[in-house]
Amino acid sequence: MMKSVGLLVFALLWTGSCLQAQSNQPNILLIFIDDGGNADFGFQGSDLMPTPALDKLAKSGVMFTQGYVSASVCGPSRAGLITGRYQQRFGYEENNVPGYMSENSKLLGDEMGLPVDEKTIGNYLKGLGYKTGYYGKWHLGDADKYHPTKRGFDEFYGFRGGDRSYFAYEQIPHDDKKMERGFGQFEEPEGYVTDVLADETIAFIENNKNEPWFAFLAFNAVHTPMEATEEDLAQFPQLSGLRKEVAAMTLALDRACGRVLDKLDELGLDKNTLVVFTNDNGGPTDKNGSVNLPLSGTKSNHLEGGIRVPYLISWPAQLKKKQTYNYPVSTLDLLPTFYAAAGGDMSDLPSVDGVDLMPYLQGKNEDRPHETLFWKKGPRAAVRQGDWKLIRYSDRPAELYYLPEDISEHNNLASQNLEKVQELFTLLYEWELTLEPPLWHLKRKFEKYDIDRMDRYR
Repeated sequence: MMKSVGLLVFALLWTGSCLQAQSNQPNILLIFIDDGGNADFGFQGSDLMPTPALDKLAKSGVMFTQGYVSASVCGPSRAGLITGRYQQRFGYEENNVPGYMSENSKLLGDEMGLPVDEKTIGNYLKGLGYKTGYYGKWHLGDADKYHPTKRGFDEFYGFRGGDRSYFAYEQIPHDDKKMERGFGQFEEPEGYVTDVLADETIAFIENNKNEPWFAFLAFNAVHTPMEATEEDLAQFPQLSGLRKEVAAMTLALDRACGRVLDKLDELGLDKNTLVVFTNDNGGPTDKNGSVNLPLSGTKSNHLEGGIRVPYLISWPAQLKKKQTYNYPVSTLDLLPTFYAAAGGDMSDLPSVDGVDLMPYLQGKNEDRPHETLFWKKGPRAAVRQGDWKLIRYSDRPAELYYLPEDISEHNNLASQNLEKVQELFTLLYEWELTLEPPLWHLKRKFEKYDIDRMDRYR
């Protein structure tokens, strides 16, 4: 009898400890936007773009002055973030868009995507008991085998491709632009897509408020096509053209973020929800009117304007408010940061290139999270070691910048620092030896890799 009572007490204590551990797991909300300009948010210093919801989020936690992505274009950047690994390690070096082919000259079409043996944030967090949902732009493969519900996400509402209209299509131009609920249930949105994605995320949060959840909210705003509501356009009578469109779209984006964040407050989930806001690459200024100043460069190149992005983290239960963090961090860090916060063992992530940011943000580790960061697309590449940055081109000499004194990359110091150039070239070559060949490349026989505009928008 005593033995039975003892076993019962042990079982109750063990169950209680498990429930307590689970209750301490934070909810996780990742807000990931598309093609935003570095300077186009109030918390980034804009006096033209009103972003009160995101400004409030910035004040509630940590704002990073040197937040980086792992690629300057959409698909590879997303592949790096969702795996925590440099995407070149598994051949996801080029954007997965029409016009690419495999090494054996086979046109790939829908077959370009995140290799199925790569684990995602969704896979890792599901393994820790999280309910997972993905809302918005996927762009990690159109084929069924790459579908979010097969890559660690319990729920999906969004589209598989890289862009689509912000309003319902009367005639859908391509399958990857279809809005999809779950797997294979296609339905056009009733309303402006930015608003609808917020609605879907709010519903997911409400439905899972009593268990730990991870919501990946991947807005397609402010990527082309440039489409805003008449009501939002009317808020910017002083602007015209693309600049007016992107301002109106950013206003809608901020409003949608605010509604999701307000729902956390309403449900009492705000204190123990880890919220991240960031962007997939620098703004393509000529396409959507975005502004990256004082950074030079744009989406598709390795100047700071192509790879440095707005980056916020808030977790009231663990992080002090109104912090600014000045060392470089990467979107590669999100997976290990989320995994550790959720109670995961970091030894489970031996091949991940990112780091858990929490010890750095809580003052437990005063070192740099990364001494070295890399970028690569074809023969073009860049490496940052400490505060020095080398950019390698295919058609002209490399450039060297000392970023603390030259954030706009105006003063090329390569000819004055040949030893530093050689040192950084060596680092870059050694890193490239660890990578896999690209899984696809442009079908044109003679590709000029620097066709992407190198305008500096000084």
